[in-house]
Amino acid sequence: MTFNLKLLSKITFWISLIGIIAIISDFGFSQTDSTQRLIDGFYFFVLAMGLISTVGRYIKKSLILNKNVFTFDFLSVLFTLWIFYLYLFIGTAFETDLLLENPIWLQIAISFTFIREFSDLEISFKRAILNPAQLFVISFIFIILIGSFLLILPNATYTNISYLDALFTSTSAVCVTGLAVVDTETHFTTFGQSIIMVLIQLGGLGILTFASYFTYFFKGVTTYENQLILSDLMSSKKLGDVFSVMKYIILVAFGIELFSAILIYSSLDASKFSSVSEQIFFSAFHAISAFCNAGFSTVSASLYDDGFRFNYFLQLIVIFTFVLGGLGFPIVMNILMFLKYKVSNLFNFSITKAKHRPWVLNINSRITLITTVSISLVAFIIFYVLEYNNTLAEHSGFGKIVTALFGATTPRTAGFNTIDTSAMLFPTTMMVFLLMWIGASPQSTGGGIKTSTFAIAILNILSLAKGKSRIEVFRREIAEVSVRRAFAIMSLSLVVIGSAIIGISFLDPEKELKNIAFECFSAYSTVGLSLGITADLSNASKLIIIAVMFIGRISMLTLLIAVFRQIKQKNYKYPVEEITIN
Repeated sequence: MTFNLKLLSKITFWISLIGIIAIISDFGFSQTDSTQRLIDGFYFFVLAMGLISTVGRYIKKSLILNKNVFTFDFLSVLFTLWIFYLYLFIGTAFETDLLLENPIWLQIAISFTFIREFSDLEISFKRAILNPAQLFVISFIFIILIGSFLLILPNATYTNISYLDALFTSTSAVCVTGLAVVDTETHFTTFGQSIIMVLIQLGGLGILTFASYFTYFFKGVTTYENQLILSDLMSSKKLGDVFSVMKYIILVAFGIELFSAILIYSSLDASKFSSVSEQIFFSAFHAISAFCNAGFSTVSASLYDDGFRFNYFLQLIVIFTFVLGGLGFPIVMNILMFLKYKVSNLFNFSITKAKHRPWVLNINSRITLITTVSISLVAFIIFYVLEYNNTLAEHSGFGKIVTALFGATTPRTAGFNTIDTSAMLFPTTMMVFLLMWIGASPQSTGGGIKTSTFAIAILNILSLAKGKSRIEVFRREIAEVSVRRAFAIMSLSLVVIGSAIIGISFLDPEKELKNIAFECFSAYSTVGLSLGITADLSNASKLIIIAVMFIGRISMLTLLIAVFRQIKQKNYKYPVEEITIN
């Protein structure tokens, strides 16, 4: 019985995987009537196998494994039975077959079946084969390649695009960059834009986060080796917290995206959309793109379009969304914990009278928040003053403030634009260079060298100026390994960006150096802003930008860790010598 059930589960998984491929084929290619009927029939076969596998699982174990798992299975079974009921009774009772003309319900049910069967597989990460850095790099390459093949499907585009352009778009989406060699609105269909949206979501949160968490959700257990690997990937200090951290990441991300999508929808003028579904899709796409700091838009001119340029409420929502995404999940969760503590403090007088006051907001959160607010405030003032009579001239008083705030925050890896970027003054452009290089915060959906790295560099300068031998802040000493890592990240970023600028300057000598440099900084920091040369780059230069986007997303340091063999620490120490610097 045990062997047969395992065999049934594996067979159902492979059948459900073929079902997912059938869905992709259904959307990606135009089907004849006979082929469509064959695909629809296979859909029902997949659902039937999923029902048998789910029921068999409970017959074998005879007990409810987990309340959440049981709820998922119960609702999935009800949903599947409802679809069969519609097809067998409602569909045949009328001339119009509800399902065959609207197969979306079938496809959703098959997706649930695939998730359930995939999560029942034995997934094991072997440290002897792949270290966490290698696993991280390979997962991104895998998503990019899958996405590139999906984007060249006939129904994904209005006009055929080259594989290189599809690879560029897929890399830009997975690496949450936003640079585009083809116009997302005019080249990609709703199906193609949906692929880009999914790639952005997977790239922003990570495919390993989804795969690992759903496997744990249904099984309830995992191996110690898997926990070690995932704790390294999630930077979790406790093995037992790995999956709870994953759960909070997924819940926080989806919660913010849903809240943002609702606000975006409410801020839009319905007359600018041909249907409610189009307005909903616009809201969902931009909420995901904003939170993941991707910068992709379904509108050719992004938020600079005439229909959105003066919609300041929409711009404030987008700012709120990408700033939260750029803070990083640990920071957002720590802020929520801090707010929870403050609220409980208001209603619990015994806490307010206690002598000991816990340090809820940790040092990472303090440094990140102070750095983020300081950089944003300084950039806002400079942008407002410099661009007052330039790109801000067409806006009113409040409009100037919102647009200046947007222009000051979006270069830190968000990538949306509400102004003509190429029309910025030269001093403003130079400031944007710096903002792009700094980027977002650690363990966020954004790129760049990160705010904490920049903060450590500034603190180190102040420490040296004061004659200190250590970096101290908030009655804490910054670990030496953090300082070394920060300066390694800064140095490697300049090496990658500099090499890319030299390469593109050689391959496209007709392009201005400022435009090339802007493109390379934007690609490395996964920003997505451009001065308008992306589509005109040669194929070789596009490959360089693809490589820079990829390296910028995973970081050059992670790539080096993945390439170099790690050595064991030795229990000896050489005499210390000081090197002359200046």
